[in-house]
Amino acid sequence: MADAPTSPYLVLARKYRPRDFTTLVGQDAMVQTLGNAFAQNRIHHAFILTGVRGVGKTTTARILARAFNYEDASGPHPTLDLSVEGEHCRAIIEGRHVDVIEMDAASNTGINDIREIIDSVKYAPSSAPYKVYVIDEVHMLSTAAFNGLLKTLEEPPPYVKFIFATTEIRKVPVTILSRCMRFDLRRITPEIMTAYLESILGQEGISFEPEALAMIVRAGEGSARDNLSLLDQAIAHGNGAVTAATVKAMLGLGDRARIIDLFEELMGGRIGDASRPCAPSTIWAPTRRHWSPTLPISPIWSPASRSCPPLPMMSRSHPTNAAAAPILPGAFPCVHSPAPGRSCSRAMTRSPAPIMACRLPRWP
Repeated sequence: MADAPTSPYLVLARKYRPRDFTTLVGQDAMVQTLGNAFAQNRIHHAFILTGVRGVGKTTTARILARAFNYEDASGPHPTLDLSVEGEHCRAIIEGRHVDVIEMDAASNTGINDIREIIDSVKYAPSSAPYKVYVIDEVHMLSTAAFNGLLKTLEEPPPYVKFIFATTEIRKVPVTILSRCMRFDLRRITPEIMTAYLESILGQEGISFEPEALAMIVRAGEGSARDNLSLLDQAIAHGNGAVTAATVKAMLGLGDRARIIDLFEELMGGRIGDASRPCAPSTIWAPTRRHWSPTLPISPIWSPASRSCPPLPMMSRSHPTNAAAAPILPGAFPCVHSPAPGRSCSRAMTRSPAPIMACRLPRWP
């Protein structure tokens, strides 16, 4: 007899997606605010969630939809205590509840899409206490779509809730923002993220090295989804184990001692010694950790010069006299190379991470 077909693999980011606020990591301030609002029955009718990718915006929206529509044997009552699954919880988790409508604004940008929402809010929910509209990437809506939503968003029926999610809050009109309760979801701190990954690896029964997790957490940049995707890749790359050697090879990280050597050569003005072939992406983040981002800017480098004066910087083991060390206009990483004879001043204002003490004449 043929073996029963195995279920398809579910990636870690989906398998361990939080289903209530007790498992949502790194957003304690938002959870506390919502908990107090629910406890005092001061629940807003519109929310907007913003933050970088992978910090829990859409997940929070779905948890809120569960909280609004929680119903048990005692009847419907909004609550953040979702430890016991309610009548509508399973359908909402699986994305098939008729009264929880999710719309991707990236592919539904026009006024006609918003007109469908405006027409549907007139009708009461079919089975749940509230009709919840979750609009992801709301900043992608057109100007006409935003304007068409204003009146309904300001005075919706009592059974309607709106939840918006966006990574580009500055692109959302202020007329929309003023009608919503805003939550800025923060990047997850390394300590919390490390503990989260350790708990997942424990549940999966996979061995790991702490140094390997530290590399993944640094590369994940505070995004839970990025970290879990990297962890998935590291497990596959290490054949079921997460080790420092395999993670370093997977991420293409350079040796830390060589990075510090490169930093000292650049700060000492020895450009010829430092300009050996290397991949820029492997030195930006590691070198940034050896410099304070609050140092004063002192433009003492000329683009025509191929060398820089030595700087009273830091030793290999401990930064000394760092507060007096000037930062050079070319000392910041550039995503796009500047034109000949021009410094990286635009990149300098975006990133306080001096990697190159002088702009190299030619990058190998």
